Amino acid sequence: MGLAILLLVLALIFGGIGLFVEALQWVLIIALVLLVVGVVTGARGRGSKV
Repeated sequence: MGLAILLLVLALIFGGIGLFVEALQWVLIIALVLLVVGVVTGARGRGSKV
């Protein structure tokens, strides 16, 4: 019984870490897309003013 609880706790911990890593990857992808959009918009804005 104790071994089953230990395995359950370990599965929850590793599952939580996996979800955190997955969420972190999506956050980094979204941040990269926003950065690219910002750079493109800034470059277009500066080009039209000059």
